[in-house]
Amino acid sequence: MSGNKGEIDAALTAVTPIDGRYRARTRALADYFSEFALIRYRVRIEVEWYLSLAANPSFDALGALPATTVAKLRSIYDHLTLDDARRVKALEAETNHDVKAVEYFLKEKIAALDPKLPVEIVHFACTSEDINNLAWALILKEFSERELTPRIDGAIRAIAALAHRHKAAAMIARTHGQEASPTTAGKELAVFASRLERQLNQLRRQEYLGKFNGAVGNFNAHRFACPEVDWFAHSRHFVESLGLVWNPLTTQIESHDFIAEMFAVIARIDTILLGLCRDMWSYISIGYFAQKAVKGETGSSVMPHKVNPIDFENAEGNLGIANALLEHLGAKLPISRWQRDLSDSTAIRAAGAALGHVIVALASIERGLARVELNERRIAEDLDAEQAWEVVAEAIQTLMRRHAIPHPYETLKELTRGRAVDRRLVEEFIATLPLDTAAREKLRGLSPRAYVGLAAELVERFAPRPERDPKAGGR
Repeated sequence: MSGNKGEIDAALTAVTPIDGRYRARTRALADYFSEFALIRYRVRIEVEWYLSLAANPSFDALGALPATTVAKLRSIYDHLTLDDARRVKALEAETNHDVKAVEYFLKEKIAALDPKLPVEIVHFACTSEDINNLAWALILKEFSERELTPRIDGAIRAIAALAHRHKAAAMIARTHGQEASPTTAGKELAVFASRLERQLNQLRRQEYLGKFNGAVGNFNAHRFACPEVDWFAHSRHFVESLGLVWNPLTTQIESHDFIAEMFAVIARIDTILLGLCRDMWSYISIGYFAQKAVKGETGSSVMPHKVNPIDFENAEGNLGIANALLEHLGAKLPISRWQRDLSDSTAIRAAGAALGHVIVALASIERGLARVELNERRIAEDLDAEQAWEVVAEAIQTLMRRHAIPHPYETLKELTRGRAVDRRLVEEFIATLPLDTAAREKLRGLSPRAYVGLAAELVERFAPRPERDPKAGGR
């Protein structure tokens, strides 16, 4: 924990680790998920709605505004201050309504900006959820584009770099925890990089929906007050001008299905990362990867020799918390009683906590991957062990199949299952096989170290590259 006294005191007294212990890693989230940020996004929607009405020639209650006035109105949210937010909270204390407080605040600001501007057009024909749904859609969209996807891409790059570096580094694979046909360290890491890239591309294609259609979604007030306006066209143009996708059919609330979709993708990314963390933890446990010791760092309060895989453990814990929240929100938010209830409004405020735990996990994974080194000597002990030759049984029985030797699987099962298998046993067995010279020599050249198939080529041809264009989403 570092920073000035005020930051340290705030971290020490915070209730959640996102705002406390991990504040240094999650500071960027305040621009999206803090109360101040939500107020700023709400003010932004209110101002832009006001400007959209002014720009519509069919709406005669406001009229076109000069460019200087437009700029001044946008500066209200572009330069929103903590004092402004405090004023909103003071108004909320009076009204007991957070969006109404934003409306009253904006009326004050506009009146001070230009007394000739009609302040009652602020929040014209709006329900609170018109403001909220667009604010949250923008929060999630801009957070994902500016913060989340670059960090996930960074994790993919780090994994891909290790994959390509060690694409030919043979090692014993393990299925069901038992020694299996050899693979390479790079290919196993490439699997994670490829899976993550596919999910990241889905996240990049995510649509962010928005609605602006009044109290129950029918444009009731709009049509009654100004029937001459094409409200379908105006609403669509307004929502799309924010970079969102217009949803014309809703109740009072936008249905939140897109949020459930987004959180499901993030949860899948988290699950893949969790699998990576557990595998890396296990590889470190058996010595296949070593961790660089950091000067001054303590691995154990009593055992001075230890260098623990705490970064992968930290990430695993945070990913689990994130997914618990994301899965709950994904199941809860799309459900509303009749045309509206308020349960979604309080639940969605946990989005910042959920995504905060994702950010903490990604930082831990980045740190963990930067500290690991392939321990080729330890891997070689398993590859070159005299008692490890059962892992080539697959190769022998498959070649026997090619040459039409009867019962190859059953023969190798009898030879290898439940017993120690060394080079001598394999060579003696090969000598008994009715094979031509070329096939026999092929088997004699077989070893656990050489039996890795096309692992290196798989990495080279199909794994994401760390130097790829992150925006292209390709390999």
